[in-house]
Amino acid sequence: MTDAAKGIKAQIDKAFRKARLERDEPTKTVIGMLKNKVLTELKSGSGATETDELWLETVAAYAKQVRKTIAELEGLGERAEEALAEARFELEFCDQFLPKKLDEAATDALVAKLAADNGITDKKQMGRLMGLIMKNHRDEVDGDLARKAAEKVLS
Repeated sequence: MTDAAKGIKAQIDKAFRKARLERDEPTKTVIGMLKNKVLTELKSGSGATETDELWLETVAAYAKQVRKTIAELEGLGERAEEALAEARFELEFCDQFLPKKLDEAATDALVAKLAADNGITDKKQMGRLMGLIMKNHRDEVDGDLARKAAEKVLS
């Protein structure tokens, strides 16, 4: 069975065992953080069960949080180099479990096609265009790239 065929939880557990054997503290820390977030959700009383979907949502939410942190840290210069390196490592770790998103060129092409197909040409229709993108292509596109592409198309 390939890693892709295994569940995300099994992949993370395997990575955790490997990190423990190799004394890889950064990886153990990230996995510990993710496990803690899943456990918190399971105990929240929301009725959540431990599934690959919950793990995927947790990893995606954490990756999104880390991306915001990276954007904030990049403006701080040398003082934040260590924290920035740690955040980039965490993001890289999370990204290996997330579905691959379209790159900037492919996102631009998709947004331009959606705008043309739906007759959206005015900046005032930005919300409608973003709605179409996110409704039908949420898993394929990065929200920030889609917004930038929409701004380009409508300018």
